[in-house]
Amino acid sequence: MFIFNGVIFLAGAAILAVGIWVQVDSGSLMSILGDIKNAPPGLDQLANVSYLLIAVGAVLLVIGFLGCCGAVKESRCMLLTFFSIVLIIFIIEVAGAIVLLVFEDVAAQLFKGLKTEVRKEMIEKYGSDDKFTDLWNATMEQFKCCGFNNYTDFNETKFVLDTKQYPTICCNATLLNGGVCNENIAHVSLVSGCFDTLLDFIKENAVIVAGVALGIAALEIAAMVVSMVLYKDIGRKA
Repeated sequence: MFIFNGVIFLAGAAILAVGIWVQVDSGSLMSILGDIKNAPPGLDQLANVSYLLIAVGAVLLVIGFLGCCGAVKESRCMLLTFFSIVLIIFIIEVAGAIVLLVFEDVAAQLFKGLKTEVRKEMIEKYGSDDKFTDLWNATMEQFKCCGFNNYTDFNETKFVLDTKQYPTICCNATLLNGGVCNENIAHVSLVSGCFDTLLDFIKENAVIVAGVALGIAALEIAAMVVSMVLYKDIGRKA
């Protein structure tokens, strides 16, 4: 019981930490997407995924604590509460893992509808709004991508019109060779847009995250079985 709940408690702490990190990470692509005007329905849920992670992590911490205390104090009430919460979480995790496996297709459709709106935002703000510009620069550096689709997203921005340059990340470092990132170098560099990069990131990690969630779910099944065995044993002693 301690092993099961120890792992659940640590998993909850890790998920909670990731949720807090995502929440305070102002340089993430989700922060940009969350501010886009006329964004399609559902985008705000993606931008606020950190709240879900924090909630799940907190709940896992609670059930880990309940399981340990219930076993130590031989409290049938705590064990029954533990079993009920774990059962609910188990059902939610299984459903969430299934959704995550098909999320890449949902994400592709969702973000495709953003192309026009993102381009408008970039033309209006990149190079003129310091906060927006810094946020995009940080995002492109983090994901090693250029624009939402590619370097052409910057063509009509104030930054390019004034400087005749493109963000440095839009040019291959070898081709740039310490020079200025202009349209010709950006064109031959073929740096991927952040849209494609984000989809690749989701595809690479969706199966891993779903597998971890299913692994935790299997552990929770074992924890529920053990908690019921202890619950019955305590009942016989009484």
